[in-house]
Amino acid sequence: MLVDKMPAEQVCDYKYGKLPSCGLLAVSYVPQQQSASPRYKREDALNRGTLFPGLDLPFMDMVNQSNPYAGTPLGELMALQFMNQELKLYLDTHTDDKDAFSLLQEILKLEREAQEKFSKEYGPITFSDMETAESYTWVKGPWPWSYTENGGGK
Repeated sequence: MLVDKMPAEQVCDYKYGKLPSCGLLAVSYVPQQQSASPRYKREDALNRGTLFPGLDLPFMDMVNQSNPYAGTPLGELMALQFMNQELKLYLDTHTDDKDAFSLLQEILKLEREAQEKFSKEYGPITFSDMETAESYTWVKGPWPWSYTENGGGK
């Protein structure tokens, strides 16, 4: 679809990226995402596989409808870690986006707090959680995939 033929309101829409104004012929270009907004909520981002609606292109229009860990401490930690990764990838190409960097800092803090809370209550989730453990509990259960939907061990 040619940009010249699109209505003016679509040219700046979050689903469209920026291209060079005078690009060379026979050279492929990939449009660059314009901004870090709009964004999905963290639980929705994990289900959709992206934080950014403009990048949401589900295969054959199939979308994950639910996350078995949604509403549990593990589900919250997974969503925060996913959001963290998405923002880091975005900031690799948008280093001057102060709002996205501020959001990343907020998410990093929430992720650290969620991981500390999770490891205190259920045991280590990463090997580095052993730093504050009272004994070597890394190989003792329950494992992350052993949790029930309400966040408790089986």
